[in-house]
Amino acid sequence: MADTHHDADTHHDVLDPATEEVVQTVPATTVAEVDAAVARAARAQEQWAAAAPADRARLLRRFAAVVDDHLEELARLEVLEAGHTIGNARWEAGNVRDLLDYAAGGVERLNGRQIPVPGGMNFTILEPLGVVGVIAPWNFPMPIAAWGTAPALAAGNAVLLKPAETTPLTALRLAELALVAGLPEHLFQVLPGAGDVTGNALVEHPGVAKIVFTGSTRVGKSIMAKCADRVKRVTLELGGKSPNIVFADADLEAAAAATPMSFLDNSGQDCCARTRILVQASVYDRFLDLLAPAVESVVVGDPSDEKTQMGPLISRTQLERVRGYVPDGAKAIRGTAPDGPGFWFPPTVLTDIAPDAPAACEEIFGPVAAVIPFEDEQDAVRLANATEYGLSGSLWTRDVARALRVSRAVRAGNLSVNSHSSVRYWTPFGGYKQSGLGRELGPDALTAFTETKNVFISTEA
Repeated sequence: MADTHHDADTHHDVLDPATEEVVQTVPATTVAEVDAAVARAARAQEQWAAAAPADRARLLRRFAAVVDDHLEELARLEVLEAGHTIGNARWEAGNVRDLLDYAAGGVERLNGRQIPVPGGMNFTILEPLGVVGVIAPWNFPMPIAAWGTAPALAAGNAVLLKPAETTPLTALRLAELALVAGLPEHLFQVLPGAGDVTGNALVEHPGVAKIVFTGSTRVGKSIMAKCADRVKRVTLELGGKSPNIVFADADLEAAAAATPMSFLDNSGQDCCARTRILVQASVYDRFLDLLAPAVESVVVGDPSDEKTQMGPLISRTQLERVRGYVPDGAKAIRGTAPDGPGFWFPPTVLTDIAPDAPAACEEIFGPVAAVIPFEDEQDAVRLANATEYGLSGSLWTRDVARALRVSRAVRAGNLSVNSHSSVRYWTPFGGYKQSGLGRELGPDALTAFTETKNVFISTEA
């Protein structure tokens, strides 16, 4: 066990959420150290941007290959610091590799345009912003860090990554692997520390051209306000309260079987979690009959065990928050969770809850969902949109026309039909309303880290 006698302002203890044991103590980055890191990054960025596109692409592919060589090590670190199941953690490390590969493919295709104009020739150039700050969350430390880092590097920028206080270990290891791959020193730096110190220093630093933040809507609003003071670019991926809409004509067996992991994946600590299960009234009872055994059979336990489907919550604070949404004696479908050390909460579906109750409206960020009946398509859309969030959602129906109508009507950035998939690195990801600002991933990811410069050349004699 690591030595725990440290000043909380200068060091952060990293706990194993499954055992509550300290696994490592990590120094926190001071404001002065952030300032020095920005200066180093700015110098590295100038050299990186001047390098041939093919050379930058080659180095990013090498970085992806080195990550692939260390996939199991990175996955085990994620299990240790975040309590993720080993299966999820392997996917997450693989996602970092895939994002780097995908972004590398865009380096030599980051094209401007030639625009017809009278009296000359006009063209645009996409130029890097400079130094980009990425503030990553604790719920998916590796992949979400890479969502900002990979395209920013590919577009010619330097990246300063601030991981969450509770989950810095995979980020620190990725920075080491970047150097192993041959990326220039100081181009990609990891700055652990508290959000209100290290993160705030990044947000307010005049040498940081853009902030990419994933986290709560409350903190996102604060970051946006601070960025406004410097007209600093910002991408925000914030909270969610996503619907899972089940129509009477759906394959109910398939919908019920898929529902548990739509809100239990990563112990419900997912802004895309489908925590509002909206079921057409005519099949409500039948759906609950199918859902109960599916929820009760979810295997909750040691995240390093290959058979485990759900691990612990990240911290005691989060555990107490989740408990607060489930009153004693609440009518619910419940699974099981281990006793003893660790931040465990059982899979829970609240079955007798008003649509405007806190658990039905607020982001819980834990393994708790509410099931609510609806009458018809119009009612389903009304309930789906009755939230300040708009990140993700699912709908289950065999009617293609209905699927198209409802997909157009639900105000959310990422929808799936007869599926719960939200994130693919090939496609854009982001939210409506208070779920965020901007889009990550997909074919346009690199352009979000560039300035468009317009050049006109007169051809008149």
